[in-house]
Amino acid sequence: MYQTLIRPLLFKFDPEKVHYFTFSLIRFLNKIPGVASIFKGLYKVEHKSLERKVFGLTFKNPVGLAAGFDKNAVLFNELANFGFGFIEIGTVTPKGQVGNPKKRLFRLQADEAIINRMGFNNEGVEIAIEQLKKNKKQLIIGGNIGKNTNTDPKDYTQDYLECFNALHPYVDYFVLNVSCPNVSSHAKLNDKEYLEELIGAVQEANTSFEIQKPILLKIAPDLNKNQLDEIVVLIKDTGLDGVIASNTSTSRSNLKTPQSRLDEIGNGGLSGKPLASKSTEVIRYLSEKSNQSFPIIGVGGIHTAEDALEKINAGATLVQIYTGFIYSGPKLIKDINTKLIVK
Repeated sequence: MYQTLIRPLLFKFDPEKVHYFTFSLIRFLNKIPGVASIFKGLYKVEHKSLERKVFGLTFKNPVGLAAGFDKNAVLFNELANFGFGFIEIGTVTPKGQVGNPKKRLFRLQADEAIINRMGFNNEGVEIAIEQLKKNKKQLIIGGNIGKNTNTDPKDYTQDYLECFNALHPYVDYFVLNVSCPNVSSHAKLNDKEYLEELIGAVQEANTSFEIQKPILLKIAPDLNKNQLDEIVVLIKDTGLDGVIASNTSTSRSNLKTPQSRLDEIGNGGLSGKPLASKSTEVIRYLSEKSNQSFPIIGVGGIHTAEDALEKINAGATLVQIYTGFIYSGPKLIKDINTKLIVK
């Protein structure tokens, strides 16, 4: 029903407007008595074999919603009814910011992909906290954190620390987003020496809390083998809890969408089906090179249950969806979990 009726209707309108319309619709429907139970009945899969214990946390199932969908933590309680095992909110920055000028979100329907250059648009950490206080504790919540666009380079780490310290009581794990191609000074955020500084500072802050939270690093899919080798060493040397592979891509290779349309759209991060094999190969390389010494959350191009299984077979412990959720609908979550049940 979603792919044959709902999606064609939604895809007639501007992607960003549809995003907010869909948010409002899901919130409205879940306020109607009995609708939340209907959603759970349609999409939620519960089975002991789906449970995953990763970096000290117990996930009811390994299928999560990637950051970028619920940036301001306004819909995670309602989204839980679709059967996710975890939801990652953000990217959250210390202060609210509008992000890049519109239009900044584009569908590539021929490729089942999306290009975005949103630019960390969000309402800031304090607004996110007010929403997270409403957490019904139905699933694991991750906090994806970043820096404000206008922050001076010498204060980047302070931005991450401000978000980390403020969100610490309200999320179950953290993700340091240093790989989004739509923020300024992207190069510094991927510099190994700076990453060591940033990770060290956040880990030190973590020890000031009675309960420490897992910290993960989200990496780009466009890294070469030498850069991936550096990531493996970095994780080992810093003791980070895991990696999310991967973020959006700046590559435009092997797309069905005409070059003229790509030129019209311009820059931004590519997500969806074209990333499937690239992100899987990053996962496989990291897993093999590290001898599976740290957990990997696999994300990128998961549009079917088989796509998710490929990520897991390559070395991912958990998976996340985003663009696949938009193109395939909420049934994708059920399909993946059903496929993963061990009978």
